[in-house]
Amino acid sequence: MADVRITYDVEADAAYLYFADPRVDTRVARMYPCDPVQVKGMINLDFDETSHLVGIEVLAAKSKLPGYLLEMAERISRSSESS
Repeated sequence: MADVRITYDVEADAAYLYFADPRVDTRVARMYPCDPVQVKGMINLDFDETSHLVGIEVLAAKSKLPGYLLEMAERISRSSESS
């Protein structure tokens, strides 16, 4: 089973699931937002230039993803980034 990289920003309560090969420089070419009413939140699907799904952004992640997934996710923080 392949590992999927998951990051979680606690301050924003936002998670990102990466499906692209980490050895390849993959760029998001387009983003498809799921209907926030139907999914009761904001979930964005990111595709590369060849229409392969490369990642999923989940906002309000605590209410959408299982706790164990967020616990094992790599923590990121906007406050630690340099301006």
